[in-house]
Amino acid sequence: MRLEPSLPAEVLAAIRAPFAGAGAVLTDAPVLQPLGLLLDLAGEAMRARLFVVSGDGGEEACLRPDFTVAIAREHLASDRASGRYLYEGKAFRVAPRGSDRAEEFLQIGVEAFEAGDPVAADAEIAALAWAAAAAGGRADLTLVLGDVGLFAAFVDTLDLAAPLAARLKRAFTRPRQLKLELEGGAAAGPAGSDDQGRIAALLAGLPEGEAAAVLQELWSLAGIEPVGGRKPAEIAHRLVERAEAARAGRLSTEQIEVVRAFLAVSDRPDVALEAIAALAGPRRGALELALAGWRARLAGLIARGVPEDRLVLTAAFGRAFGYYDGYLFEVRSAALGDERPVAAGGRYDGLPARLGAARTTGAVGCMVRPARAYAGGGE
Repeated sequence: MRLEPSLPAEVLAAIRAPFAGAGAVLTDAPVLQPLGLLLDLAGEAMRARLFVVSGDGGEEACLRPDFTVAIAREHLASDRASGRYLYEGKAFRVAPRGSDRAEEFLQIGVEAFEAGDPVAADAEIAALAWAAAAAGGRADLTLVLGDVGLFAAFVDTLDLAAPLAARLKRAFTRPRQLKLELEGGAAAGPAGSDDQGRIAALLAGLPEGEAAAVLQELWSLAGIEPVGGRKPAEIAHRLVERAEAARAGRLSTEQIEVVRAFLAVSDRPDVALEAIAALAGPRRGALELALAGWRARLAGLIARGVPEDRLVLTAAFGRAFGYYDGYLFEVRSAALGDERPVAAGGRYDGLPARLGAARTTGAVGCMVRPARAYAGGGE
């Protein structure tokens, strides 16, 4: 287990200080989290980064990779209508780039489950993350902004067939799938895939639970055992997606070019928003609302002390965690690079419902990694 170096007490205190004014209740969450739930929420791609262990009763569990889902589960268990939670504790992940070495690192953050103005809350939480990150002393920080919902609103302007638009929106946080869409090959299967196509068409008319059961029965009849750890539900889901892709068709050359142009936008936020507006198609209603929200959000960030010259809006910025469904941000250090953010956060309004919440509120949060924020650290 790779441990972070300890920080000077005064530096850690400075990084903690902005959170004291967040109006949040200090809380904690179990270190062990259900593996299946995390994979359902974040996607199978996350499995390689999780530290898997045996939980109570022998079922598979993992050490918490971050606090968002863990704190959301604690909030729902409390049955409170709203809540704002401060945490400080260790998270655990397997190091990237194929290493099997586990990382143990300190996170400090806030998760807020509240009704009210989401744009104002977005600005408040991101400004809080910026203040905490900057308190570590680094002078090379940038606040990189993105929005899953902005891409969805842009896609709606293009007047695509509904299945194609839905598929393109889903692909935004799946780089491999998005690459296929923009190469014009998403609807085509690999060579020799006729049998898979017929099975996909058969399963496409069924609810996913029934599709998985049918696939399992076909395997049993044929004496086939799945390989690679993929479950029937996952394979059925991908086959259904393939059938839907074939029915929906592909982007035209012109549509591919305009989506590529959108994804290439990365600039000062005011310039970026103008570029996105100029690329939009005829159905602009949802996008105009999204752009107005972004202008208000940016004003809120600047009013809360985030330097305007440190802001960058990157249209292609998304995150592999499947539960983020709106505004996203990362505080990045030039010395550490894009792959090691100092702080991060975003909006995940849909997560409570996916966890079984009977009532809905907004949900937004942030975290900072103090060891990365510290200017004298090597993280």
